[in-house]
Amino acid sequence: MIGSINILDILKPELIYAIVRVTPTHYLYVAGIVFCIGLMGVMIRRNAIAILMSIELMLNAVNIVLIAGGRAYGPKTYDASSFVIFIIAVAAAEAIVGLALILAAYRHMKDINIDDMSIMKW
Repeated sequence: MIGSINILDILKPELIYAIVRVTPTHYLYVAGIVFCIGLMGVMIRRNAIAILMSIELMLNAVNIVLIAGGRAYGPKTYDASSFVIFIIAVAAAEAIVGLALILAAYRHMKDINIDDMSIMKW
């Protein structure tokens, strides 16, 4: 206890929420940063697994935007949440198919560098 202020009162969630109010704009900033990191990973990386992970980052950024929009503008409906579940299912299918293709290319070419995979005929 410092003076008349109790240290444990400062850590209450109500006071923290009153001090730092997270708005939908903050979620959009985070989603934009995550999407840009994923986009840079797709453009810069030459490893197929790293590119697949970057695409997953971009899909997660879209999920953040949908959840933030659903929370801010439609808290009574579940439209945004249903879209997020659909995107998660698509991302899981994309990861499975992508990893299967990468595994097949690795078994054949012994390398997962996409510059070497640009040949149409194996």
